Amino acid sequence: MTKDKTTDADARDDEDPVFEAAAGWVARLSSPDATDEDRNAFTEWRDADPAHAEAHAEMDTLWRRLGHVPDPRRRRTSPTGLAALAVAAILCAALIHQLGLIDRFRSDLWSGVGEIGHSVLADGSRIDLNTDTAVALRFTDTERGIELLRGEAFFDVVPDSRRPFVVRGNGLSVRAIGTRFFVRADGADSPVGVTEGRVDVADEHRHMLVSAGEAVRREDGAPLGVVAADPNRSVAWREGRLVFSGERLSAVLGELDRYRHGRVVLIDAKAGERRVTGAFDPHNTDEALDVIAATMNVRVTRLTPLLVLVGSPL
Repeated sequence: MTKDKTTDADARDDEDPVFEAAAGWVARLSSPDATDEDRNAFTEWRDADPAHAEAHAEMDTLWRRLGHVPDPRRRRTSPTGLAALAVAAILCAALIHQLGLIDRFRSDLWSGVGEIGHSVLADGSRIDLNTDTAVALRFTDTERGIELLRGEAFFDVVPDSRRPFVVRGNGLSVRAIGTRFFVRADGADSPVGVTEGRVDVADEHRHMLVSAGEAVRREDGAPLGVVAADPNRSVAWREGRLVFSGERLSAVLGELDRYRHGRVVLIDAKAGERRVTGAFDPHNTDEALDVIAATMNVRVTRLTPLLVLVGSPL
């Protein structure tokens, strides 16, 4: 899928454009890859109109307060508390949406939330884009470079010894060695996996060779390592399935959340430790949530189309 700026601009034409712009700037400047050029452009936008500064101040304050929403597990949540949670989640979703639009404008190929995209590159290599993914092509005479701006992509690479195929994203550089592999740029525990051939993965500390049937694993506070894995299960999204085998409910909900507009919020940590085995349709996450509710004895509460709570009854 190629990016379409007109579609993006029209997608939320019922929103206040100043609010939208302010939300976009808050999201962009909160991103770790914000540049001096971004900051200078923001300063020009903010100073151009007092309304811009006021909108940004309001959005920035709300964004900073998102981390202070009361925990429903500690006390019964009042209607006011639920309303605050709904507002916070919707605002968070709006800001994430705005950041996604910014990445799309920077990209050459992208997929929307809940969409799977497929493209053939100029060299004949194939790229499949998972939900909410954006990539920029950096092809030169000496390298076929890909910048993964957000999301997840699967690559089926045509060998070319004169021009290596290198994917960069989330602090990693992944060099293909005639192979098929995926890369995620969203902080996932397994940011790279290989289904065929090998890749050379590098971060600021080390190089790792990852072969078919292996993945890079990230553990809290530990360096990246290479482990045996089932990458084909990890990329079942390419065939319209999300496959889980003994995964924590919290992780499963996190995956479903990627394919939805809005937020799925787990409000019961104990329930989040339960294990899930099964396959779900990424295009029908509501059905997946209903199945989870029925089979795991957890409450699914839809407060708004953009906010779903999962856990014990409030």
